Amino acid sequence: MARTKEFDPDAALQAALELFWRRGYEATSMANLVEHLGIGRASIYATFGNKHELYLKAVDRYSGERDPLLLTELSQPGSALPAVRAVVRRFASEAASPRHRLHGCLITNTAAELAPHDPAAARRVEISWEHFETLLHSALVRAQAQGELPEGRDPRALARMLLVLMQGVRIVGKASDDPARVRDATEQALSLLG
Repeated sequence: MARTKEFDPDAALQAALELFWRRGYEATSMANLVEHLGIGRASIYATFGNKHELYLKAVDRYSGERDPLLLTELSQPGSALPAVRAVVRRFASEAASPRHRLHGCLITNTAAELAPHDPAAARRVEISWEHFETLLHSALVRAQAQGELPEGRDPRALARMLLVLMQGVRIVGKASDDPARVRDATEQALSLLG
């Protein structure tokens, strides 16, 4: 007779995501995971695989939770440019807030910590960025069609600029205790939208 799991895998994955997000990949040991999740090492391996596989599952969950929010924010009916501005300002506000400052963004953290030498992590970062860039581009194309964005502006290039800005805002917000740095850079970038 097969043993039943004595823990909720969904709750365990969420707990792992939070631990990795707070500590980073390298600073999180299997012993940390065992303690934080409250389940045995063998159960972690049987359910999620090794630490690396668990980390990738946590990154996938993180993206899965945030991507629908961005889609909702950037594809609302009506005026598109205010939605773009609101998303960019939300990112900046989160980056400068004490709560988010300590953790940053798990995708940005993964890009900095693992992507340069981990193809699986790099692919997840790239997928997240491609998705975000596509959402921004679509919203900016709509803004241009609505007359909110000047005809001479390139929506693709602007989407890429905003993506890079927001990733930089996440890094600077995590490392700096001066919210004006993030706020000023964000407002300067938004001024390029017209």
